[in-house]
Amino acid sequence: MDEPVLVLNGNYEPINVCNVKRAMGLILSGKATVLENGRGVIRTVSRTYERPSVIRLVYVVRRPRPRVRLCKREILRRDEYRCQYCGRQTSQLTIDHVVPRYRGGQHSWENLVAACPQCNRRKGGRTLAEARMKLLRQPFEPRPTAQYLFGRYLSGNGVWAKYLEGW
Repeated sequence: MDEPVLVLNGNYEPINVCNVKRAMGLILSGKATVLENGRGVIRTVSRTYERPSVIRLVYVVRRPRPRVRLCKREILRRDEYRCQYCGRQTSQLTIDHVVPRYRGGQHSWENLVAACPQCNRRKGGRTLAEARMKLLRQPFEPRPTAQYLFGRYLSGNGVWAKYLEGW
């Protein structure tokens, strides 16, 4: 009952991932319909229900365009888990402000990069020019495509790919 289920808006736009229990609640209350059933069935005493993999809401939910949350996990993901100064791929990455906060640097996508502890210590509270260091690539805010937002669930849910394309 804890498997992920892709939730599509009434216009087939991917909007969320929930678990089977939540999806069944939406289906039984008439708020959603099953589009893909690749996981078998759920049996109760009197009925048998399809176990959903993809559901679609009956109505269109109006919502603002999604943005990728600014957090350490997303910064590491954007930078492909590589130090942006030396290019080393390690599990011990930290977050570095390109322009230090005390010098007016913002806590924003364009000022935060992944850095290994050695490079982070070497740079310290200095600017790139003062530390004589260069970035491998300029930091940016990732686009919140459906593939980026929900792509990590694709490994066990191959049928989702056709719903995530184009959004």
